[in-house]
Amino acid sequence: MQKTIKNSISISGVGIHTGVFTNLTLTPAKANSGIRFIRTDLENKAEIKADVSNVFSTERSTGLKRGNAEINTVEHVLAAIVGAEIDNLIIEVDNIEIPILDGSSKEFVDLIKKAGTTTLSAKRKYFEIKRKITLKDEVTGTVLIAEPAKNYQVHVEIDYNSKTLGIQNATLNSISEFNSDFASSRTFCFLHELEQLLDNNLVKGGDINNAIVVVENKISDDKLSKLKKAFNKTSIKVNEGGYLNNLDLRYKNEPARHKLLDVIGDLSLVGMPIKGKITTYKPGHKNNTNFAKQLKQIMIDDMKKTAPEINFDEAPMYNKEKIKTILPHREPFLFIDEIRDIRDDSIIGTKFVTDDEDYFRGHFPGEPVMPGVLQLETMAQVGGVLILSTVEDPENYLTFFMKIDNAKFKRKVVPGDTIIFRLNLISPIRRGLCHMHGKGFVDGKIVVEADLLAQIAPKK
Repeated sequence: MQKTIKNSISISGVGIHTGVFTNLTLTPAKANSGIRFIRTDLENKAEIKADVSNVFSTERSTGLKRGNAEINTVEHVLAAIVGAEIDNLIIEVDNIEIPILDGSSKEFVDLIKKAGTTTLSAKRKYFEIKRKITLKDEVTGTVLIAEPAKNYQVHVEIDYNSKTLGIQNATLNSISEFNSDFASSRTFCFLHELEQLLDNNLVKGGDINNAIVVVENKISDDKLSKLKKAFNKTSIKVNEGGYLNNLDLRYKNEPARHKLLDVIGDLSLVGMPIKGKITTYKPGHKNNTNFAKQLKQIMIDDMKKTAPEINFDEAPMYNKEKIKTILPHREPFLFIDEIRDIRDDSIIGTKFVTDDEDYFRGHFPGEPVMPGVLQLETMAQVGGVLILSTVEDPENYLTFFMKIDNAKFKRKVVPGDTIIFRLNLISPIRRGLCHMHGKGFVDGKIVVEADLLAQIAPKK
């Protein structure tokens, strides 16, 4: 079953790149709402879904943006959420960057443990890897591979052509290992990268206690003085292992473990828990999120081809009476019976085709068949619930369908059938316009599909 946290809980700190001070609060969320960031400092309290479609920056960290609202360095807190197997959560922040804390996910993991978790009534949905999927970047040499597996597994290999680091590997065999074996692994960089970042006025919130600094060559006294000034430290040294300031590693392969942590955080932007094995070579935020985009598109394409799985022993999200509070339709023209799932970009509804439907008296006597036009009307009503769910007072609006394209009827629908409709947005809802692709399934097979364009307007 899906999970969220029991209690709201907060933490504060500075962002590693911007240096801004941010207050962060984790808040419980309802089933099927996913992971969302809310910028409480903005006038409209802008919401940014933790989704790969909102990625706008991958330079040294992963940043999300929706409209004018952005939130940066999200990967560590997202990895902690995956490690805790949390499905729904609101992350309230009052600035543009998540606190770096100790440079790992450990403090976020501890925060979630302190808040506690609770089980929700909705079943968890997984993105199951069913075939080998590969991304290769010829420029960086990065390779990411997804393959079928019974549970979520991740293997990482890093190679920076570094004498200090060497070639490092890290493997997570089950997400249950994350909190104990990977969450405390801190971010790292090379000294020459650090100097470049400082020259570009970045890592304003950086500190040698929250980032492992790898030193490949001897440091001049002048450079040491510069680093002392930048970090406001009286003493900075290089230990025998080639790391700055005698920082004790938590693991011999801590850099590889942190890269694995980043992969988990970035791939969470697919929007569903993954069931499969991820193998990566030289991963980074840019290619991690590119792979997440590739996986999500495959997930969407596969979902469109297969019928949704519904447990009819469980109560629907909306029954017919609840649907009447959203749609203006009434009998005999209210055809949709249930809404089973609503997300930002999709909806699932059901129609139980019974032999006492009024239209069967004439279509056709002795051999009743549900008219195709009414199948489309039922599909349109499901879409109407989706678009009206985006306004606070749906009872004050009407839905008007402006266009239906590419309608196809593939099988007869007869009394006793249950049609399961799934509609997905073709493009985001803007200015009351909603463009959707819908499919209707009976016994796992497509019976009807079409593209629908609708618009909502206030009642006169």
